[in-house]
Amino acid sequence: MSTNSKSFNWEPVIGLEIHVQLSTKSKIFSNAPTEFGIEQNLQASIIDLGLPGVLPVLNKKAIEMAVRFGCSINANISNHAIFARKNYFYPDLPKGYQISQLDDPIVGEGSVEIEIENEKKLIGITRAHLEEDAGKSIHDKYDNSSAIDLNRAGTPLLEIVSEPDLRSAKEAVCYLKKIHSIVTFLDISDGDMSQGSMRCDANVSIRKKGETKLGNRTEIKNINSFKFVEKAINFEISRQINLLESDNFIEQETRLYDSQKDETRSMRSKEHANDYRYFPEPDLIPLEISNDFIQDIKNSLPELPDQKIERFCSEYKLNSYEAEILNSSKEMSNFYEKIAQSIKNTKLIAKWMVGDFSAILNKYGSSVEESKISCDDLTDLLQKLDEDKISDPAAKKIIEILWNENITVEEIIERENLKQISNEDDIGELIEKVIKENPKQLEQYRNGKEKLFGFFVGQVMKTTQGSADPKVVNKILKDKLKQ
Repeated sequence: MSTNSKSFNWEPVIGLEIHVQLSTKSKIFSNAPTEFGIEQNLQASIIDLGLPGVLPVLNKKAIEMAVRFGCSINANISNHAIFARKNYFYPDLPKGYQISQLDDPIVGEGSVEIEIENEKKLIGITRAHLEEDAGKSIHDKYDNSSAIDLNRAGTPLLEIVSEPDLRSAKEAVCYLKKIHSIVTFLDISDGDMSQGSMRCDANVSIRKKGETKLGNRTEIKNINSFKFVEKAINFEISRQINLLESDNFIEQETRLYDSQKDETRSMRSKEHANDYRYFPEPDLIPLEISNDFIQDIKNSLPELPDQKIERFCSEYKLNSYEAEILNSSKEMSNFYEKIAQSIKNTKLIAKWMVGDFSAILNKYGSSVEESKISCDDLTDLLQKLDEDKISDPAAKKIIEILWNENITVEEIIERENLKQISNEDDIGELIEKVIKENPKQLEQYRNGKEKLFGFFVGQVMKTTQGSADPKVVNKILKDKLKQ
């Protein structure tokens, strides 16, 4: 959807509601397991189904995880929290209500800092509250019928609600990635969006630049990837601008993002809190959280992404871009530090992990933990590169073979004849041969066409199939060309 030049007169106002599935072994109000991928409807207990006479029991681990998150964003942690029933009817909500929090959430106001195009911005977080997840509707299993899987029902969620401080889709994605890195570094969620461990609702409105009053907002529900968040928000901004510039009205409603058509479409009119008939959950007493409990969790917090980025810059002498990429996930960060225990050339490790290693992960759509190149393999490869036993082009070839074959670095070097030639006598003989075979270029070089130096380097590397040590080639070639 395109907009005309008048679009520059509009300012988007965006807030995100991020639903983080907590990594507890059991559900928030029952002892049913939370394992992903189990056959449908085998992990729904009588409590999750809300059968008559059953009572919920609050999972202490979920409380700890919520407080851990709150402490990590310097939020106000409530000493007194109340659970409430949010009443609505939907096929995958077996009880007819969801146990959530309304007026008294565990985590109050906090903030996180994001960086966009070298500019830092503080994004306010209104609250983070605990609630139970619903089940899942399945529409593609049977012809002309839908199915319900209640395995997910009752899984603990932490809903993180931002202030409407975001002003573009790029800012929204940056903020979402920041929350993702915090919850994964805290070990409170695996953050796997493909499995529904982290989902996002985007509230989007627009207003004329310079105005302070908020426009009517739409809520785009259950977006499950960083890419789709950006696409959905950009589409919705364009849609709203086109409507207002055509003198139409923005209806406050809930919308769905269709990734196949790259568009949002209406689901239902936007509900208000009173539509849900919230009231205090009668089967759970108010939750009291002591200051000692909060302080103990504060004291046990691990090193968080921002702290790690700062340490990577000072300890490993990396630039901020390298440090941020390497700390984009806990697994990537740990991968780097494990290699750094064996190789002192930390800049070389960063260059390859940010460059070729990340490129091959992207090429095959893989995460670090799914990588077919082990940490030991990459360590071995970079060790040989650092010791000049292989060349840079050879290393690039090896990394591709490592991904596709179950073979060691040493075996690849032997099979592909990639061992770097560093012996000066051997390289000297090769250079003399190349010079003799290119008399015209030699004469031009000696007559002042110094750019041809690169030609001779290329010919030597071609002759050796890239296995000659470039530093030795450059050194000897300079001497030989002067003779």
